[in-house]
Amino acid sequence: MALRPVDLGRAVGISAQQVRNYEEDGLLPPAPRSASGYRQFSQRHRQALLTYRALLAGYGVIAARAIMRSVHDGDVPGALALVDAAHAELHDQRRQLRETAGAVETLAAAAPAGGPRGGPGLRVGEVARRLGVRPSALRTWEAYGLLTPAREPGTSYRSYAADDIRDAQLVNLLRQSHYGLPQVRQVLDELRRTGSTAALRAVLAQRGDQLTARALAMLDGAGRLHAYVTATAEPSRP
Repeated sequence: MALRPVDLGRAVGISAQQVRNYEEDGLLPPAPRSASGYRQFSQRHRQALLTYRALLAGYGVIAARAIMRSVHDGDVPGALALVDAAHAELHDQRRQLRETAGAVETLAAAAPAGGPRGGPGLRVGEVARRLGVRPSALRTWEAYGLLTPAREPGTSYRSYAADDIRDAQLVNLLRQSHYGLPQVRQVLDELRRTGSTAALRAVLAQRGDQLTARALAMLDGAGRLHAYVTATAEPSRP
């Protein structure tokens, strides 16, 4: 039995027009038309819609759209590569969280502020790659007073020592946890003034919970994608 756009929309709480937009955008398979020109949706379209919405919750709008479009273009390997990339990104975020947790533990036992800044420095591009951010983000944080890298004699290039990198990791963690720059400054100022890492430990725990929730949502989305791909048996591109 053919399903109407409103029937599909009710399944996930969206409008009939959004269902039509999804079909036009390639997020649903092409719908045949009746003699009078109306779209004729089926249970396959309902499964595609549920799959996309599940992917949306775990993978985000950009990845979810790209995955579904790849499937409907017949490029299942390409869709799976996008899934792999999203899981690799999540793994990297967990690695950064572990590194930042280690930095917090170091902070708890660190010498008072104003001690020596040891070790060779890294350039801004190297630090940006390590954190997975753009160099412009580091410059913005510096302009806001969150980072204070030294300058190399002669070239004036920024040189990030070990404590600068640690601070950049902390700023990045706070930003990922949806802290605004003023809030980041408050947390770091408290840390530098009192040496207390309580606020940072709370952020670490919150960020860990966020990553766990995302991982669970990704599992749900990947399971639905598997069911959809194997049920529809879309041919893959050579």
